[in-house]
Amino acid sequence: IKRYDELPIRELWLVDIEDGREKLEIIEALAKRMIKKAGLPIEIHTTLNRREALADADFVTTQFRVGGLKARALDESIPLDHGIMGQETNGAGGMFKALRTIPVIFDIIKDCEDLFPHAWIVNFTNPAGLITEAVLNHTSWSRFIGVCNLPYGMEVGVSKIMDVDKERIRTHMAGLNHMVFGLDVFLDGVSIRDEV
Repeated sequence: IKRYDELPIRELWLVDIEDGREKLEIIEALAKRMIKKAGLPIEIHTTLNRREALADADFVTTQFRVGGLKARALDESIPLDHGIMGQETNGAGGMFKALRTIPVIFDIIKDCEDLFPHAWIVNFTNPAGLITEAVLNHTSWSRFIGVCNLPYGMEVGVSKIMDVDKERIRTHMAGLNHMVFGLDVFLDGVSIRDEV
């Protein structure tokens, strides 16, 4: 809605599985109210049939958790029981989640190949780094972008610490999502790493 002039979306399809039906209906109602209030000509559709939503898609955005929050609890607790890190994007927990998630991403890619092979897939599903590497190294799909909001969140955090507008802050980062560190941080192009 905020960027409609830059990205004039005509239709938005929201997809979930049967277990998520209630959540899907809540999000659908919220989205429709927001679109109506903004006065934009965007149609909202919901379905439990992924292939229905993918037909003629220009962009596909993924954000899902195979196994739900119960699986996340296991991803984090099993490694900790063995004295190692458990988290959904790295360590043993990240690998557990990757092994459940990558096959689903590959199925989505197969559906896109069948239905609209020119779509871009923007993946926000963790572990985003492992998923992106798997897609780029083990499929022929090339229009795939893995994203993580952690670097953005770090810049927001620094802007609050420094009490300045976020647009004035830039960071240089290294690593993969949720296993990153800042190499340097800049305020108006000048390094403030030591101060931060």
